[in-house]
Amino acid sequence: MDWTIRPAKTEDAAEIAAISNALIRNTLITFTTDEKAPAQIARTIAEQGDRFIIGVRGDQILGFAHYFPFRSGPGYRHTQELTIHLGPAARRQGLGRALMARLEEIARADGVHVLISGISSANPDAVTFHAAQGFEKVGHLPEVGRKQDQWLDLILMQKRL
Repeated sequence: MDWTIRPAKTEDAAEIAAISNALIRNTLITFTTDEKAPAQIARTIAEQGDRFIIGVRGDQILGFAHYFPFRSGPGYRHTQELTIHLGPAARRQGLGRALMARLEEIARADGVHVLISGISSANPDAVTFHAAQGFEKVGHLPEVGRKQDQWLDLILMQKRL
């Protein structure tokens, strides 16, 4: 392990945007086609504080994870949705597992009862990854997303903390 995990800082936003925007441009793992501006990510980091974490090697950001409200309203306070993304150099090295474990620790301390992940059907590796981390498939929404002229299913997975 030659990386560390730490809370993101607003000055990390440009590197996080680069990872995120490459996935938006080049893959079907996210349904969005709108790239993220560093200023937008910096605001999210400022709002989320320690709930937005990154994996770094030296000065290079390798990946990130954070959680945010699943739905609005006080009844959903203890249910949060997560995002976890790795750059190509960080895949299959254990960083994803380490980011997820740290994110779960933070979530537990924050009173989160359930973490939810919405996964594109075009990303079966993410389904396998989440299952290996103890997430269960709880929903499959056929053809709810569209990107690059393809209909995509959304797979919902959850983990009770």
